[in-house]
Amino acid sequence: MNPYEVLGVSENASEEEIKRAYKELVKKYHPDKYHDNPLADLAEDKLREVNEAYDMLMKGRSSMNSNSSYSSNGAGSGSGAAPDYMQIRRYLDANNLAAAETLLNGTRDRSSEWFFLAGMLSFKKGWYDDALNKLRTATEMSPTNAEYRQAYSRLTSMGGQYQNQAYGRGYGNSNDDMCCQALQCYICADCCCDCI
Repeated sequence: MNPYEVLGVSENASEEEIKRAYKELVKKYHPDKYHDNPLADLAEDKLREVNEAYDMLMKGRSSMNSNSSYSSNGAGSGSGAAPDYMQIRRYLDANNLAAAETLLNGTRDRSSEWFFLAGMLSFKKGWYDDALNKLRTATEMSPTNAEYRQAYSRLTSMGGQYQNQAYGRGYGNSNDDMCCQALQCYICADCCCDCI
């Protein structure tokens, strides 16, 4: 996903042009306009894509402006080139996990952004424990970053949601669902004994 293409602006667009395009697209795809409309799901997906593109562009611009260790051409002031986090994000969005991993592994800078992106890569690979640890580290390194906190919160709530669903079906301490428990006993007995 090229965020500039999603917002319909050129790559050398000013911040004001990006904000203006974003506001227009949000108005265009706002859920209130698609209430009881068969295109509501499509508009919701498009709005999510617009929000992600806008966040990506604004975050990239703010990190480039605030990070004084990088020069304007992206080369670091010290050893090696600056990490290309925007490219890593593009690879992750395109599910090109091998390319994202290669860039991450080649990056010496282990900033909060690195841990966040490495956590998202682990999540996409299905390595939830590793993703949780890396997102926790990113959040601890930059506690004011809403994107990191939100991703970490979502991942921890996913685990809790699964646990609650499982407990509600007789897999935990809940004794509410007798039918499920009876079926569990039957399946266990069937596995242990061929006479059932």
